[in-house]
Amino acid sequence: MEIEARNLYKSYGQVQAVKDFSFKTESGKIYGIIGPNGAGKSTTIRMIMGILLPDSGQILFSGEKLNYSTLNRIGYLPEERGLYRKQICEDVLIYLAELKGKKKKQIYNRMCELLERFNLIEYKNKKIETLSKGMAQKIQFISTVLHEPDYIFLDEPFSGLDPVSIDELRDFLLELKNQGKVIMFSTHNMEQAERICDNISLINHGIEVLGGTIESIKSRFGKNSISISFEGILPDLKSIAKNVQNYPKWAEIELINGVSSQDCLSFLVKSDVKINKFEVIQPSLHSIFVKVVKEIYNEEVEYEDKNNI
Repeated sequence: MEIEARNLYKSYGQVQAVKDFSFKTESGKIYGIIGPNGAGKSTTIRMIMGILLPDSGQILFSGEKLNYSTLNRIGYLPEERGLYRKQICEDVLIYLAELKGKKKKQIYNRMCELLERFNLIEYKNKKIETLSKGMAQKIQFISTVLHEPDYIFLDEPFSGLDPVSIDELRDFLLELKNQGKVIMFSTHNMEQAERICDNISLINHGIEVLGGTIESIKSRFGKNSISISFEGILPDLKSIAKNVQNYPKWAEIELINGVSSQDCLSFLVKSDVKINKFEVIQPSLHSIFVKVVKEIYNEEVEYEDKNNI
C-alpha cells in the first residue's frame, strides 16, 4: 500500500494555501507534515481525504483515485475535535465504526482492548461530556483506528495531551507502523515528529522547504552544533554563532564555519554563565526549520529590496 500526491495546489481566494506539493509514502512508514500554524498542513490532509478538492494535482491510493471502498479503509482524526457529548462512549465508538462498515460484534472486543490500553475502560458507559479534554481526545483517536484502517491520517494528534498520554499515543502509532499501516500526520510539534517519523516534509506558507528522512536532513545540517545546559544569562554569541535557540536553562548553538566546539567552550567559560552540560550534537528539527525559514525570509527581503517591491 502507498499514497502518492503529485503537484498539489490549493488557494482560498488570493491566498495560496498549498503550492506544488508532492510526496510519496508507503506501508510501515510514518510520514509527517511539519510546520507552524497556517503552513498548509491541514489543507493538505483534507485534500488527501477528499474533504477539499485541489485546484490542480493528483492524489493516488496504491495507484488509484480515492473511491468508496478506499474510504472505508481510512481512519481520520481531524484537527477540530468533536464527539456526541450527550452520548456514552461505547455508543459513540460503535456508531462511528458502523459508519465504516463494521458490525458491533466485529469490533466490540477490540473496542474494550483499546479502552483498556488508553486507561479509559472505566469510562465505557460514561457520557462524553463527563470526560476531560484529554480523555475525549483519546476516545476520538480510538474511533479513528477501531475499524482497523489501512490508511491513518492524524491532524495535530498530540495537541492537548499530557506527557504520559503523548507517550501512550506514540508507542501505539509505532505498533501500527510495525503492522504495515500507512500513517501520516501533521504537527507543529517538532520534537514528537523527530521521535516518530521516518520521513517528513517541512512546509511554510504552503511550500515544502525541506523534505526527506530525519537522518538525511540532520546530516545536511549537523556539522557544527552544540547543546548546552546552563545557569545564569547566556552572553551575546554573535561573534561565534550563526544561530542560537535559547530556552530557559538550555540552548542549541550553530557555530560559524571555522569556529570549533573548543572555541565555543572557551568563550562560554570566560563569561559569567555556569555551564552544566556541553555536548556536540546533530541539530534538532526545530532549529533546522527556524534556520531554513529565516534564510528564505532573508532571500525574499533581499529580492524585494533589489526590485523596489
